[in-house]
Order: sequence, then structure tokens, then C-alpha cells
Amino acid sequence: MDESALNNRAELRGVLAAAPAYSHTSRGERFYVFPLETRRLSGTADTINVIARESLLNSAEVLEAGRIRVAGELRSFNNRSGVGAKLVISVFARSITLEDGEDINRVELSGTLCKTPVLRVTPLGRDICDIMLAVNRRCGRSDYLPCICWGRRAREYSRLATGDRLSLVGRIQSRRYIKLIDGEGVEKTAYEVSIQG
Repeated sequence: MDESALNNRAELRGVLAAAPAYSHTSRGERFYVFPLETRRLSGTADTINVIARESLLNSAEVLEAGRIRVAGELRSFNNRSGVGAKLVISVFARSITLEDGEDINRVELSGTLCKTPVLRVTPLGRDICDIMLAVNRRCGRSDYLPCICWGRRAREYSRLATGDRLSLVGRIQSRRYIKLIDGEGVEKTAYEVSIQG
């Protein structure tokens, strides 16, 4: 079995938020990207970018779907173009099916801490810990995935060291924020894995 299938699993079910748009061509195959919207129990929506092969999109008839399920891997890409986010996080689709049912947003990761965890406290006094997890992929590549955890788990994870192995379950979270660029506020979206339990 492919190592990435053991280290990195993502499952989403939700609503197509926009039509697939051409992303790039690799090894003669065209890839498309589309946003998938999943709702949390609180009702807040996370909009997650999905990358899929053209052949996969054609077979699933995604454009005609109301709700779809995507199974694949969480991926990261360092954007060096200077336009947009520096670290691009998306789900690489291995399968897409038309499927009704409640929204799903689940990720299972196993990797190595590649930065020292950062423990901080929110303005309301809640502990939060930021970690960066390196997850191996085929051909000697890795995905670098930002993760956060809260409360007791935040304090526990803050004691880990760079190089420690970690397996976790969580959900992909999209979070909007304002970044000052040349004195002007620009809305951006950050993506991270919110670790459960």
C-alpha cells in the first residue's frame, strides 16, 4: 500500500461552492481545482480547495451534483510566485462520488514535528498550540501541514520536540483574517488542521 495512504487520509462531504477551474498540467494530465463547502456542528462553513484530475471530474459529473464526497490526501504547496498565499493547502482527490448525507470534514495524519510547537493564550484565556507536521509522501516528498489544538491537549503538545512522531485526527479549518499590505487591509484565508479530542 502507498505510504501516503497510511500517513495522510482526508474525507470531505459537502456542497460544491464554485465550478472547477483549470489549475495545471502535470505529466500530460490536466488538473482542476474547486472549493467544497462543509459545515461544522456550529453552522460555520469551512471552504476547502480540492484538486482533481480531469478524468476523475468527468467520471463523477461533479458539475451536476448537489452534494459530493471526496476522499484523498491533505497536501501543501510552497507558492513562490509572490501572488496569493505562501503555503497553499488543499485536498488532492483520489475519489469523488455523488453522495447525500451530513457534511463530513475528517483528516487522519501521521508525521513528524518539523518546528518547535508554539503555545499561546487567546484573549479569553484559552490555551492554543500551533504545530507544523511533516507528513511523508511518495518519491521522497513531504507535505508540511499547520495544525492547532486547544486546552489540555495544547499544553500536552507544547512539550513535544522537533523530530517527535505524532498521529492525529482532526478537521480542515478555513479562517479569514485581515493582513496589512502597504498600510491597506487585505482579506486572506488561512488553512489549518484543528486537532480533535
